[in-house]
Amino acid sequence: MSGRAPQRRSALDRQRSRAGMSFVTPNLAAVALFMLFPLGFSLYLSFHSWDLFRPMRFTGLANYRQLFGDPLFYIAVRNTAVFTVSTLIPTVVISLGVAAALNRKLKGIGLFRAAVFLPLVASTVAMAVVWRFLFTTDDGLLNSALGWFGVRPVPWLSDPDWALVSLSIVTVWKGVPFATVILLAAMQAIPEELYEAAKIDGAGPWRRFRAITVPLLRGPLSFVVVITVINTVQAFDQAYALTDGNGGPETGTYVLGIMLFQNAFRFYQVGYAAALAWVMFAVLLLLTALQLRFSRRGV
Repeated sequence: MSGRAPQRRSALDRQRSRAGMSFVTPNLAAVALFMLFPLGFSLYLSFHSWDLFRPMRFTGLANYRQLFGDPLFYIAVRNTAVFTVSTLIPTVVISLGVAAALNRKLKGIGLFRAAVFLPLVASTVAMAVVWRFLFTTDDGLLNSALGWFGVRPVPWLSDPDWALVSLSIVTVWKGVPFATVILLAAMQAIPEELYEAAKIDGAGPWRRFRAITVPLLRGPLSFVVVITVINTVQAFDQAYALTDGNGGPETGTYVLGIMLFQNAFRFYQVGYAAALAWVMFAVLLLLTALQLRFSRRGV
């Protein structure tokens, strides 16, 4: 009898293992098909010259050498860096303030929360098209509103510098709701006893926010920073909708996402575009690793 129990247990374990594999295998197959294979194939393409019509030709590191010698690449890097900084700081500051405002037990606060989160469910391209009409220089709503205060029309999309500001405004408007959701959930997880103890010690609202809320949000804030940086470096859809995919005016909104799209689907330099994609991946990997390292040091 004692020998049958281990046999039954091992047979049951094998049955459970087979059942678990039957559930996991489709997911693993989907990951391999839609993630691992495209990644591997794009890396393979980055060492080849291919225009989608003729056979591939192995070129080694020629695509990478061409990329780092391309003046447009450095223009795209500069625009992407400025765009990332001008989007990251407002997104973090605004979402932190909005989350703190929504983290209150007030009558009708649920309605305000729903209104704040609306941009999160809207299509980025559709909203960018709407913003494009708002940014119209002559009769756009924003310039009309500024005219009521005696401000001259702003060339939102016709001036290279203002065009990048406009792109940042749209991206911040789209990114704040997601960051707010993360920070609001983290705020609601902070024990109320900490605030009560701080009140007893005489700490005011700003002191409690600075000494309790912000330090305990270090992890979620780091996550918001990483996600925002990734989204801005990879930004394409809102830039394409605002500028028709040209990166204009001139090279004002010529970011890395636009450069990747143009080389892949306009100039048909697929290998060159794949090399650019892997350079972007390396930059994002480095920035993410640095951010995680700094956040751990602060713990």
